[in-house]
Amino acid sequence: MKAPHTDRNAEPGWAPGEAPDRSYGGRSLPDRRADRRKRFRDAGLELFGTVGFARTTISALCAEAGLSRRQFYEEYSGSEELMVEIYDEIQSTTRDRVDQAVLAADHADLDVVAYAAMSAYIDSVATDPRSVRCLFVEAGGISETMEKHRIAGRDDWSKYLVSAIGMLPGTRRWTIDYRATAFIGSTTAVIHRWATSDERPDRAEIVALLAHLLVQFATDDDPA
Repeated sequence: MKAPHTDRNAEPGWAPGEAPDRSYGGRSLPDRRADRRKRFRDAGLELFGTVGFARTTISALCAEAGLSRRQFYEEYSGSEELMVEIYDEIQSTTRDRVDQAVLAADHADLDVVAYAAMSAYIDSVATDPRSVRCLFVEAGGISETMEKHRIAGRDDWSKYLVSAIGMLPGTRRWTIDYRATAFIGSTTAVIHRWATSDERPDRAEIVALLAHLLVQFATDDDPA
């Protein structure tokens, strides 16, 4: 009788039809799945951010994560869904760090708040070249669905910026978000160029430039 196939990378203690709350080694199934997804995200960040999205296979992702193809397809429909998750995680982490920096800054001084926000932003997205490539290069042109998701993410940043700026003293409430979109576009271009250049100015110079632009956007009259 032929022995049943076993996956050497499969997690023990989890069989088809198993109760979803069953634990193994003190860890529940949701915990183990969360760990797997993190391992796949780490693998995707490494490969998408170095080799590139188009050149990364599912087999390569699984090898990098130390998991099986079966486990990958239990979590994701394909590499694009993994890219979306990586993209969203970078954006969410960045927004949290900007939030924390703004809350900790002296709100009476707009220049200080702007510098803190831009410092947190550049530290979050521009210190890891893999994140830079995933956000500003690889996320574009994958598919129409991914492009819509990327544009929606940009619009979310615009709304966030308009809301955050409007709560600070000395600023003007913007009636449209095109000004925010313009600032985000210029910020993206500056950070991408700085992060990918061999010769570049000091980080503090770039932070000061972006902070100055933010203050100008926040205090100038609304052109509308």
